[in-house]
Amino acid sequence: MKYKDGKPAVHPDKKSKLIPMIILVAALCGFSFYLGGIFCSERNSIKTENAMDVTKAVQTPKDAEVAPLQIKSIAFPECTIDYQDLTPCTDPRRWKKYGHHRLTFMERHCPPPSEKKECLVPPPDGYKPPIKWPKSRDQCWYRNVPYDWINKQKSNQNWLRKQGEKFLFPGGGTMFPKGVSAYVDHMQDLIPEMKDGTVRTAIDTGCGVASWGGDLLDRGILTVSLAPRDNHEAQVQFALERGIPAILGIISTQRLPFPSNSFDMAHCSRCLIPWTEFGGIYLLEVHRILRPGGFWVLSGPPVNYESHWKGWNTTIEEQRSDYESLQELLTSMCFKLYNKKDDIAVWKKVSDTSCYRKLAAPDAYPPKCDDSLEPDSAWYTPLRPCVVVPNPKNAKSVLQSVPKWPERLHVAPVRLAEIHGGSASAFKHDDGKWKVRAKHYKKLLPAIGTDKIRNVMDMNTAYGGFAAAVIQDPLWVMNVVSSYAVNTLAVVYDRGLIGTYHDWCEAFSTYPRTYDLLHLDGLFTAESHRCDMKHVLLEMDRILRPTGYAIIRESSYFVDAITTIAKGMRWSCRKEDTEYGVEKEKILICQKKLRTHPTRA
Repeated sequence: MKYKDGKPAVHPDKKSKLIPMIILVAALCGFSFYLGGIFCSERNSIKTENAMDVTKAVQTPKDAEVAPLQIKSIAFPECTIDYQDLTPCTDPRRWKKYGHHRLTFMERHCPPPSEKKECLVPPPDGYKPPIKWPKSRDQCWYRNVPYDWINKQKSNQNWLRKQGEKFLFPGGGTMFPKGVSAYVDHMQDLIPEMKDGTVRTAIDTGCGVASWGGDLLDRGILTVSLAPRDNHEAQVQFALERGIPAILGIISTQRLPFPSNSFDMAHCSRCLIPWTEFGGIYLLEVHRILRPGGFWVLSGPPVNYESHWKGWNTTIEEQRSDYESLQELLTSMCFKLYNKKDDIAVWKKVSDTSCYRKLAAPDAYPPKCDDSLEPDSAWYTPLRPCVVVPNPKNAKSVLQSVPKWPERLHVAPVRLAEIHGGSASAFKHDDGKWKVRAKHYKKLLPAIGTDKIRNVMDMNTAYGGFAAAVIQDPLWVMNVVSSYAVNTLAVVYDRGLIGTYHDWCEAFSTYPRTYDLLHLDGLFTAESHRCDMKHVLLEMDRILRPTGYAIIRESSYFVDAITTIAKGMRWSCRKEDTEYGVEKEKILICQKKLRTHPTRA
């Protein structure tokens, strides 16, 4: 990750030469501030308890007041209907440009700026507002996700079933012959920690239509369901249409966009990932993102091979060998078999430092990672065949030491100490600030807290404060931390929330029309020097559902320009005061219209 507050060292004998340069730079920065009207946003300045009140934080001297940014009006055309499911950075149209080794072509490969679409992604013919939660967990409109491939290929496994104008989700799956609820009941018998608030966050690799993650929501466990984009299955699109957290992704050659030691549980149900191949590099990535004391759950080959080997078109000897190889690999990277019964096996990532000390031996395999790569660096960061050893200083981040859910939501995590400016008092300040802000948002947008809003994204979070403030509402929040901002995502996970790293100069890893509400706080203030505002707003339009909302909290300098672009996207927006009523910061409440393509009207 890149830190904005890193300072270059100054060599003593060059100090005298640098003084005029420093004065010049300071003068230019001041002049730029005058011209740009860009103030230091709260998002990128994590405060201590003694920090100034927000009403003072957004004030600028009278002599620095400038006119708001103005841009020419623009009207964006609608993309052609063949782009209705455009995912720019995982676009099957571009796969042939990339290799097939370890499915590299299915990773993120974003188009260059010259190839970015400057049109509005249309909905499919017959699209209608999604079914409301909680009914959406069990059904969705067929025309919203008009793909029969899974229905035809997996009809005997009860993943989903087409009935009239709807897809129904019976809760079946390859390893769920009695339904997903019975499967999770069995899993809870093996992992009692799933029942008492110990396990809060989970990741499901190769998620199917996310029935496992959907069932866990009622059990107080928040799951990131992960699956790659492909030509037919649209698994992540189905998951989000149902109102279940999901993201496009694949364990291939790059790290997953999550911090180390964060998820309480990881799950794979016949996801067909070759765990023992390539030096165990895929399992090493699961190890990196799994919290010490956390659980890795596997069902499907080679678990229970004694009963299933005939149906897997293999031999019992091959499956026995595969299981023994998997067990040996897990042991070598400090996993311990925790429980096993029938089709489910559970391993626990040990927190005992003695196991990790053995990895320093010259002949250890896989070896311990060196210090050249930060454990939390996870944005276009290559996978490495080594074990990321948990920091002994973070012993209180071990799963069994973290406060149970929901207490952990408001307890200052120990990893705050690793963040520049992070402290318990800064965390408390942020927590209180967002309670006030969320209350104000609900006055401006009464739909928050109702069945009109289910899938929410906080596009530029620090500690996940907005998500924490709306935790009692029937929604979930994907917390996004900029890959160019202070790395606070581990704190988000320590609170029992979910999120991902992202660079908003690129498209997000999701399908179109997958979020009901997008919230951003100071994103353009922080990123406008890198990202084209027009492209960020077009990306927001792509991922926002028709009739969905955006809450844009920004410097007054940017608000008028944002409104102009939003008008060109046919959004309706209104400008509101913040909860503090200051002039230097405003809130835009916008709604995306349900558009109909002219040729299909």
